[in-house]
Amino acid sequence: MRRLFLGGAGGMAAGRYPEIYVLRHGETEWNAEGRMQGRLHSPLTPTGMTQAARQAEIMNARPLDGVQIIASPQTRALHTAAIVFARSAGFIRTDDRLCEIDVGRWQGRLRCELKIEGDPQMTPDGPIGLYERADGGEGFDALRLRCEAFLDSLTSPTAIVTHGITSRMLRAVYLGLENNRLAELPGGQGVVHHLQNGVQEILS
Repeated sequence: MRRLFLGGAGGMAAGRYPEIYVLRHGETEWNAEGRMQGRLHSPLTPTGMTQAARQAEIMNARPLDGVQIIASPQTRALHTAAIVFARSAGFIRTDDRLCEIDVGRWQGRLRCELKIEGDPQMTPDGPIGLYERADGGEGFDALRLRCEAFLDSLTSPTAIVTHGITSRMLRAVYLGLENNRLAELPGGQGVVHHLQNGVQEILS
């Protein structure tokens, strides 16, 4: 377990929201190929299912009484949620606001084929800048609005199963960080991000 302490505006913003757990879906075939997924479907790989099983171990060790579970309706997120919460949950809600950022005409394209001007903001999960400037895509400002609306709707502790860029934006909103700091947030599959009272923990 690793703790990230993000102070300043982060502490004030976090006070608006209940405790959350944020999980990214496991590796998909397109993740492994380096493709932009967006709203298109790609199934979990065997590695992705192993990552989801690890998330299940993490979550089964947490006190989850009173924690609601909400997932993106996209298949890779729902498949991950079903593996993670198979033992602990009888019901998983879905919410369209947790869908992955729409990358327009770049969906299905290899990231290595795509070019943008300026800093691509490289992360272990790929260049963040491609998602902001995708041809015909949603963009970060629109993604932020739906993530804010989702978090504002929460009234109790919540486990969220979502996607790579949406996960970063949810955590940025929770911690009071601007869009230009998305690349600073840790990503990763097979881990759980726990946020409460202005503190982010990575459970692994």
